[in-house]
Amino acid sequence: MGRAIGTVILTALLAATATAQDASKMKQDLVGQWELATAERSKTCVVTLASEPVAKGLKLTLEPDCAKTLPFTKEIAAWDVKGLDIVRLQTADGEPVIDLTEVESGIFEGHRNGEGIYILQNLVAARSLAKSMDQMIGDWTMVRGNGRQICALTLTNTEAGTDNFQAFLKPRCDPLVSGFGPTMWRLEHGAMLLIAPNGTTWRFEADDNAQWRRMPDSADPLIMLRQ
Repeated sequence: MGRAIGTVILTALLAATATAQDASKMKQDLVGQWELATAERSKTCVVTLASEPVAKGLKLTLEPDCAKTLPFTKEIAAWDVKGLDIVRLQTADGEPVIDLTEVESGIFEGHRNGEGIYILQNLVAARSLAKSMDQMIGDWTMVRGNGRQICALTLTNTEAGTDNFQAFLKPRCDPLVSGFGPTMWRLEHGAMLLIAPNGTTWRFEADDNAQWRRMPDSADPLIMLRQ
């Protein structure tokens, strides 16, 4: 019995040590400049995470406009890592302002009640995404796999409520598309979302041919092409 208890204690100690090592490595990897933004990046803030210890956490610097752009950041005084993959932006007393969980490599997502989703992403990668978003604005053609055009539409940078931008269908669209009737769009984790007023969403992902294919894919695919 004593040997079994000893084994359990040793296993627990080894697990705790591994967790601490993982958290320590994660802290090192996170040191640098990051962008904290709304999901559609209409509001952004540059955050610099440092390795210097402060009370209850690690040093953090916010660019001067953060408090104006994202008012809740006025409460943030430090940062830390909790568990295996949670980045906590916290008050000086160590209370969480927002917890962000890694959803993709280098992309962390958090939620604030009544406000919505926020994304923390490496600054260089985030600015690359912004450039990609700018490239999405304009006229598009929707075609079938055989190249037959079934609709034309325009994606704009005009805000259309939380996280979305306005989209407009042009006349004479196929009933499949006009029946769907998207009026909004956004980029989300590398995918293009078209959204109807009733909340129905079509998801398109870029393929190896620089086309955007509706997912899940099919034998008769629906493809978005820049005009």
